[in-house]
Amino acid sequence: MRTIGKNRGLGRLADAEGHFRMVALDQRPPLFDAIAKAKGITRDQVEYSDVTAAKRLLVENLAPHCSSMLFDPNFAVPAAIDLLPPRCGLIMTLEEHRVEETAGGRKSRAIANWSVEKIRAMGGDAVKVLAWYRPDADAAVNQHQKRFVREIGEECARHDVPYVLELLVYPFLGSANHTADYVESPGKLPGLVIDSVREFAKPEYGVDLLKLESPLAANSLPARDGSTEARAAQKEFDAIGDICRERSIPWVLLSGGAAPEKFERVLDFAYAAGAGGFLAGRTIWLDAVLKNFPDLTAVSASLRKDGLGVLERLNKLTTAKGTPWKARFPVFTDIKQEGDFARAY
Repeated sequence: MRTIGKNRGLGRLADAEGHFRMVALDQRPPLFDAIAKAKGITRDQVEYSDVTAAKRLLVENLAPHCSSMLFDPNFAVPAAIDLLPPRCGLIMTLEEHRVEETAGGRKSRAIANWSVEKIRAMGGDAVKVLAWYRPDADAAVNQHQKRFVREIGEECARHDVPYVLELLVYPFLGSANHTADYVESPGKLPGLVIDSVREFAKPEYGVDLLKLESPLAANSLPARDGSTEARAAQKEFDAIGDICRERSIPWVLLSGGAAPEKFERVLDFAYAAGAGGFLAGRTIWLDAVLKNFPDLTAVSASLRKDGLGVLERLNKLTTAKGTPWKARFPVFTDIKQEGDFARAY
């Protein structure tokens, strides 16, 4: 049973019906790359002011149309915390986007000078952590990742704040398709995704909401039309749904930069398996930046037209097919008189 703080925090992330319709703008390297490409410069030449200007436009144009937003502390908060509507939930990312690459796998760490305590202190409704994970990585690497996730879960429990865990499979250093950024691998193995979910759904990690990638590459998903291929694909999503249902953990899908129509197909399979929404970024806003930056007026116009068009389609699909989340508060059967609750909580 979740605590009062975790229940109320998750409620802030969802809409009034319990659907998670969330927009991610904590991305750092993907946004750096988009700005660099739009300006015809290298990633290293992207200025801090360019990143904050772009993030401010994303919040200004998209925040009124989602249930919550995912911010990072170094760019999004200084850029646009003043624009976040009071009813829009605030998820704060904790992980550093620069990871340690080793031959045996990838190690995550927290942003310098940033913590669960600070997220709670600034009024964050939830803590989000991205953990790069492969069950077949080096044992020492996976022990590091498990400890990283578990210790943050303990901090979230201590501060009574929901823990949103994002899991991503990645290519090993030196492999043909290696990249430090998240680019969905067309040949990824569903078992790696499913086994990762099975591991981190264990109670010892304290996860309250899972942000997951599709177990199958979005570009190769068939239409959900009852065909043999569609039924086979559905089994992979159902495996995730079964794990999350058993552990009473709601789950949402990340877009991974998939084309909007491809991501809608991912959601169609995921919602049939019990997913409760999305936490998507690039699918919604990347084109507006790529095609128009640094013309801020043009970026804003594109977000209002095309970006919102994508977001509204995702919202409609989620409302129609997503599994709503409902808080299950503790029952205080042993509270008999004034002072008992304050003493016990």
